[in-house]
Amino acid sequence: MANHKSAKKRIRRNANRAEINKSRISRMRTFIKKVELAITSGDKESAQVALKEAQPVIMRGVTKGVIHKNTASRKVSRLSARVKAVGA
Repeated sequence: MANHKSAKKRIRRNANRAEINKSRISRMRTFIKKVELAITSGDKESAQVALKEAQPVIMRGVTKGVIHKNTASRKVSRLSARVKAVGA
């Protein structure tokens, strides 16, 4: 256990940030699952709409420091390639 006042505050802050980051990651995964569900159903229109909704959420994870920029770009790229392939 931390002894310094600043270290105790840091522990509290880290716990709060971890909770916020966890919810951000969960939200991101939910949006990704919506896109994947639309892809598996074979509905290109709904897949495109779901991807359009998921992209800002994924990129927001980058600006908030939850995931790396390249990881987000890779996820968006792979999802968009899969959406493009639907119905082809």
